[in-house]
Amino acid sequence: MNGLANLLGISQPIFQGPLGGGHSTAKLAAAVSNAGGLGAFGVYTLSPEEILRTAASIRELTDKPFNLNLWVSNTDCLGGPPSRDELGRMQARLAPFFDELGIEPPPVNVRTTHKFEEQARAVIEARPAVFSFVFGIPSPEIMREAKSKGILLAGSATTVDEAVTLEAAGVDVVIASGLEAGGHRPSFLATPEDSLIGTMALLPQVANAVRVPVVAAGGIANAQGVRAAMALGAQGVQVGTAFLACEESGAPEIHRKLLLEPSARNTVLSRVYSGRLARGIRNRIYDQLRDERSLPFPSQSWVVSTLREAALKQGRADLIALWCGQSAGLLKWTKAALVFQSLIEGLDRE
Repeated sequence: MNGLANLLGISQPIFQGPLGGGHSTAKLAAAVSNAGGLGAFGVYTLSPEEILRTAASIRELTDKPFNLNLWVSNTDCLGGPPSRDELGRMQARLAPFFDELGIEPPPVNVRTTHKFEEQARAVIEARPAVFSFVFGIPSPEIMREAKSKGILLAGSATTVDEAVTLEAAGVDVVIASGLEAGGHRPSFLATPEDSLIGTMALLPQVANAVRVPVVAAGGIANAQGVRAAMALGAQGVQVGTAFLACEESGAPEIHRKLLLEPSARNTVLSRVYSGRLARGIRNRIYDQLRDERSLPFPSQSWVVSTLREAALKQGRADLIALWCGQSAGLLKWTKAALVFQSLIEGLDRE
């Protein structure tokens, strides 16, 4: 058996990307875990109580190992959240879109984010097989607590230096995340703009630099990608966009359908959608705000998301964030089991 799969108690070293922003579902995580991989749920927007309920929901659908994922740094508003006036000025830039939708802009409220330490202790209480994290490294105390419960720790690195730092901190698995990946760039030692390395360049360097198992992420959506990653030193792969397009994901139907269209090949890395650098399908939100200075995360996403409900009701994909990796042109399947089967064909069967 593959060493990483053996470590995790799974039959195939295929990780489902822990989709955030409501795109994860218990159904998707369970489908991947039941197929023999490591299903995942991105819980960074959830309260501790919601994290516990989410873990229970996954366990109702599978008795296999799964992963819960958190953001260590979940706000860039270090001086406190922006004022309502600042939020309002950014929302005013979206006025033409509200006019098109025929709605009044809703009040933009200053929100609070959940404390990572409280979320992390809920994850530890939930006892998933794997606790993965992005945008940094938990405190040594939290790392010790997780390990004492038999939970394996996986951290995401966008550079070799980040991978080495993660290993020194005590992670069990390093996820080498290339710039091709959809969603947010989880850099934590340097800015994401200064940490843009492609998966196939990053992976072998990370594999040479650390002793713990390395999982390749970014741009992998089929057997050929799996085969290439394993040849370059990965012990497993993490796949996000291909699973995001599946009917089991929590992405809106219009988003899932667009992932299978030729337009999905036109992605951009931008802070427009949330305030942090992230990859999504280029659309009018990007074109409208690309030259504006974004608010810090998560304030920017609070403003942009005020369009979301009305836009979805009217089938307007041009007005919402459409997370997507550069592998979208390879997508074929809309069921998690079929995606999984296509991926394991790239594994060495010997």
